[in-house]
Amino acid sequence: MKNEEVLAKRLNITTKQINAVLKLLKEGATIPFIARYRKEATGQLNEEQIREIEKQFTYLENLSKRKEDIIRLIDEKDLLTEELKNAILNCEKLSEVEDLYRPFKEKKQTKATMAIKQGLEPLAKKIMSFPLNGSLEELAKNYNMSLEKALEGTRNIISEWISDNAYYRRYIKNEIYHHGFVTSKLKKNANDEKKVYQMYYDFKEPIKYAKGYRILAMNRGEKEKILQINIDFDKEKILDYLNNKIIKNPNSFVNQEVKEALIDSLKRLIYPSVEREIRSELTLNAEEKAIKTFQENLENLLLTKPIKGKNVLGLDPAYRTGCKLAALDNYGNVLDIKTIYPHEPQNEKQKSKEIIKELIDKYKIDIIAIGNGTASRESIDFISTCIKGTNVKYNVVSEAGASVYSASKIAIEEFPDLTVEKRSAISIGRRIQDPLSELVKIDPQSIGVGEYQHDVNQKELKSALQFTVSKIVNEVGVNINTASSSLLKYISGLNKKAIDSILNFRLQKPFQSREEIKKLPGFTSKIYEQAVGFLRILDGYALDKTRIHPESYPIALKIMNILDIKNDEIGTLKVKEKLENLNIKKLATDLSSDIYTITDIIKELKNPGMDFREELDDVLLKSDVLTIDDLKEGMKLKGTVRNVASFGAFIDIGLKEDGLVHISKMSKEFVKNPLDVVKVGQIVTCYVDKIDKDKSKVNLSLIAN
Repeated sequence: MKNEEVLAKRLNITTKQINAVLKLLKEGATIPFIARYRKEATGQLNEEQIREIEKQFTYLENLSKRKEDIIRLIDEKDLLTEELKNAILNCEKLSEVEDLYRPFKEKKQTKATMAIKQGLEPLAKKIMSFPLNGSLEELAKNYNMSLEKALEGTRNIISEWISDNAYYRRYIKNEIYHHGFVTSKLKKNANDEKKVYQMYYDFKEPIKYAKGYRILAMNRGEKEKILQINIDFDKEKILDYLNNKIIKNPNSFVNQEVKEALIDSLKRLIYPSVEREIRSELTLNAEEKAIKTFQENLENLLLTKPIKGKNVLGLDPAYRTGCKLAALDNYGNVLDIKTIYPHEPQNEKQKSKEIIKELIDKYKIDIIAIGNGTASRESIDFISTCIKGTNVKYNVVSEAGASVYSASKIAIEEFPDLTVEKRSAISIGRRIQDPLSELVKIDPQSIGVGEYQHDVNQKELKSALQFTVSKIVNEVGVNINTASSSLLKYISGLNKKAIDSILNFRLQKPFQSREEIKKLPGFTSKIYEQAVGFLRILDGYALDKTRIHPESYPIALKIMNILDIKNDEIGTLKVKEKLENLNIKKLATDLSSDIYTITDIIKELKNPGMDFREELDDVLLKSDVLTIDDLKEGMKLKGTVRNVASFGAFIDIGLKEDGLVHISKMSKEFVKNPLDVVKVGQIVTCYVDKIDKDKSKVNLSLIAN
């Protein structure tokens, strides 16, 4: 079966779709471009599906290449049989191929290879024939060494033969995986001062049901030399199985030698190797799930609804060094920068309050964005008193990555004369105005909405998160006349030269049409094709503000002509009514186009360039403050989901520490994945489940009492 057919079956899509995607990728098309503008070829596959095709096809191609190499290497030794060749070709994983190749692989010096050099392989073969008559002394009499030495070397050879048997290994691995346990214990003399790993001091869980976040936690504990991790399974069952398979004649005088070789093979060669494989697979699966969780959290964070048309005061909290303030107009431009000292040790509350009120009045501040870092709780208390009696609201904003941005080259170029903390206040304020535009300036790995993000493969994490940011930026699109270089670098097809051309052009004058983009230095026909649909010009030609690709303008103009729609009418109620009951299938046939393109054009003519983030939940703004003393069990609250993990979600209800909703408290029904219930940035109704004032911790529930 061809790799395309294997992949189609695995992903439950057609071979035609697979081939279309692979052809487009080979031609240099980007994933966002294919997903948006080649739906007719792919059958409307989305970005995730296209990326999975690319990723898995690459794996299958590498697997096929390895199969070819191994078949060739075995054939060169005249040891290839038709059965072995078919077994290799039918493997679905690289590990299975390597297991079949193991007996034929050139080995470094081992106990078995040393014994073979001593000429003991014939003796090993005689023993494995399980003779009934004779004795060990007779079998080993022609070897120039003691019987004990000869038998020891022979056992080493037999041990390696057993270890090299791919079928035995497959049975053992399956048996351990399906019936074994992963265990952890506190290492002797280990120092876990804060009891971080307390639940793993004496822990045991079935391997096949092991939770990914627990695997990553145990791995970290092992790395920090606090935990000892083991794989526990029924060794007697495996030994009995192999005895029955290997011992061909129960009455042979060589059986004890073979049994000893079998025990040695299991203990010295097979178990350590298989246990490493299982732990590696558990870790890989855990990492994949953790990365996927981070991706989904990041996607939802990037899609937080922007607050437009509001002046914002960004506040970066601190104690000794003071709280930095950044007053921003509704476009995010900096109006003023101040520092106040309302907390310990200065306690200049009255002076700080006067500065806050002055900034609110002078710049008509609508919202105060407070970072959730050090001194956040005290800053919330302070701000709530400052805005009492006004229409100003506040919102607590995640500071994750703000310090990384503030010290970055981008921030230094933007605000060369400001300190890191003042740049951070600007970033915090802008995050509430347009989260996507601000967060793309930060390395996505620093945004911190994942679980065990430092314990996963960093290369895989970076690739996955970069893909997520690119996907969202292209879904939303950018205004080419205002987009920062940080946004533009994620646009489909653009490279540094093309971005520099855009930035240099608009220094002279704003873009007025997409046609001007085509003529820029560095814009090849391919770059223009891949990028232009994601670049909007809001004050120019009507179709240039839409998601409609210029290649489809002729079809769009025909539709507009048929329905008598003028350029300046696009998006009006009159046009929406005209488009409401169109027979799209007939229109596609009449215009010799496809349903996908026609559907997308109609959507854009109704709402040209609409930012779909506008349809998302509003940000939760507050004017009062909540303390843990205000809470009672069963109390109903509104909160914002800040992070989602495998075991539950963290919700900001206005306290210094976010409350935890355990997965078991998310629904009356069974919940497999918390992301099926909540997402980052979502505003939820929750209930106080348990209060621990000593630890300042609150457990929440999404289930009404």
